[in-house]
Amino acid sequence: MSDGLSHETVLLHEAVEALQVVSDGIYVDGTFGRGGHSRLILQQLGANGRLIALDKDPAAVMAGQAINDPRLVMVHRGFAHLTEVLRELSVTKVDGILLDLGVSSPQLDDQQRGFSFRFDAPLDMRMDTSCGPTAAQWLATVEESFLREVIHEYGEERFAAQIARALVAARQEQPVTTTRRLSEIVAQAVRTREPGKNPATRTFQAIRIYLNQELEELARVLPQCVDCLKARGRIVVISFHSLEDRMVKRFLRDMAQGDKLPRNLPIRAAEIPQGKLRLIGRAIRASAQETAANPRARSAVMRVAETYDSAL
Repeated sequence: MSDGLSHETVLLHEAVEALQVVSDGIYVDGTFGRGGHSRLILQQLGANGRLIALDKDPAAVMAGQAINDPRLVMVHRGFAHLTEVLRELSVTKVDGILLDLGVSSPQLDDQQRGFSFRFDAPLDMRMDTSCGPTAAQWLATVEESFLREVIHEYGEERFAAQIARALVAARQEQPVTTTRRLSEIVAQAVRTREPGKNPATRTFQAIRIYLNQELEELARVLPQCVDCLKARGRIVVISFHSLEDRMVKRFLRDMAQGDKLPRNLPIRAAEIPQGKLRLIGRAIRASAQETAANPRARSAVMRVAETYDSAL
């Protein structure tokens, strides 16, 4: 089944290779999207293998349900519910987990979703269109101080105060219900911007991240991933902006270091608490060839870690 929107999966082969798929293993694709990573994982699984795919986007779930493969279980839920999904499926541990964060190309390219300022469309921005307020509904009531905080923290926008003030003033005259109107208001409030970058880029990002609770859900799922992995199981995370990558990097580093002890504590090396994860290689970025073919890959950063062998 196709929704007419193309999607080029970023770091497709690198991510699946990093999982080190075993024929009879159980894997989780926490962000199915349009199934690029999932399909490649299925190609490497044997008849007894199993893939559990999650996504909060109903359109992505429909795409997954269209795949006729008994090894695939498609679940309409965000990855923050990983533990309960596995429990419902009577799965205790898995061999690998993949998280491909952020918004997908089909979501960006579907005008009706309201994720992009490239189209004049209803201001929605929800990844799960079956629940929660739209961006337009949120902007209609949010207080200026909180709006400023959201734009500054999630968009890393230095003109957050000016933008928040302009949006609150504009909604007094007419509700902000379309992507074009939001973009125009931001453009008027931001007089300078990086060359080649739309003035509304950071504001759109901030509202989307807040509305979908993206960082909160990432913070919730990372510890669950560690707990749900088998010995020598792998977690592979692809991030697309600094806030996500910073959170992933710090979490994996802390899990690799283990419990921190006071300095100068008289203790043998063998007695130092071991971390729960071992970092695998350095962060991986898309190649020049991939970024040339798919510009959205240029900001992607992939990090990989592995749980220790239970015998260690």
